Amino acid sequence: MSFQTEPAYRHGSAARTAVLLVNLGTPDAPTAPALRRYLAEFLSDPRVVEIPAVVWKPLLHGIILRVRPAKSAAKYASIWTPQGSPLAHWTQQQATLLDQALQARGLDITVRPAMRYGNPSVASVLDDLKAGGVQRVLMLPLYPQYAAATTASAQDAVMAWSARQRRMPEWRFVNHYHDHPGYIQALAGRVRAHWEQHGRSPKLLLSFHGVPERSLHLGDPYHCECHKTARLLRQALGLAESEVVVTFQSRFGKAKWLEPYTEPTLIRMAQEGCERVDVMCPGFTSDCLETLEEIAQEAQHAFMASGGKAFHYIPCLNDDPAWIEALASIAEQHLQGWPVQAGAADGPAAQAESRLQREAALRLGAKD
Repeated sequence: MSFQTEPAYRHGSAARTAVLLVNLGTPDAPTAPALRRYLAEFLSDPRVVEIPAVVWKPLLHGIILRVRPAKSAAKYASIWTPQGSPLAHWTQQQATLLDQALQARGLDITVRPAMRYGNPSVASVLDDLKAGGVQRVLMLPLYPQYAAATTASAQDAVMAWSARQRRMPEWRFVNHYHDHPGYIQALAGRVRAHWEQHGRSPKLLLSFHGVPERSLHLGDPYHCECHKTARLLRQALGLAESEVVVTFQSRFGKAKWLEPYTEPTLIRMAQEGCERVDVMCPGFTSDCLETLEEIAQEAQHAFMASGGKAFHYIPCLNDDPAWIEALASIAEQHLQGWPVQAGAADGPAAQAESRLQREAALRLGAKD
């Protein structure tokens, strides 16, 4: 195995700490060529598509990447903003605000966003951090609920980069925070703010991203963690079980995925006389294609066309101050034990190291 050339090491320099804030990813532009590149990377991940490569690759390159990019590009074009991709915009905002929140807590931390698929890639951001002297990294995924297809895949990207390094940084990984009090309260605050402005619907539908049902039987905790998030949010809002509906969206392919599916559930609700519904996507921390197009456009159309009268989409946490504080608390919890307090580099350990370095230099000078 060949290793990357290491950046020049500066003796006596203080080791720095960083938080790598990882989101799923987004194409660079709402165009077919950009979607083809993005989908090729995304759908080639064996964590995402657990089909033997000998079966999957011909389908992917022979059919899917010839047909799907143009359709997906049209969907992305419907949500694209002057700032570009909503997911990229909100992820960058969250990284900037988290950096400020940690600094306000007296923590000398660098926060950088990265995408599992697309740009900026995990590898490119880690290259930059290492070149800047970062020797400790906390990977904080923007996926509250653990799934092999998301959280574990992000860790795979970190480990793939690590395999090419001669000098490894120290690592810590956040697996999940589906039941973190700050996260739950941020969600509850988002719902309450919506109710204050628009009134309250008789039903609150919580739509999580779907995964194949097979993953549940293989031991993936995602399904259980989604339901725990929903239960804790319901309790925080003081709602009865009958007032909250949990569904799963974004099904891909013909296999059975976690049920009930979001859009068919909304259609059935409208047909059974539910005229108004509030819809939230707690598993998405940034608004993106799956929330703005699939839910706020497609699912809304399906509900209204089936007899519904009012469909209210509650935006993701995005740059909500309560969410940023929750992120800061999650990061701080996992940074415990590392010297990240501002001025920590001047503490006793650093002073002792500096003294030893001076003594060594004096000994070398005496020998000369």
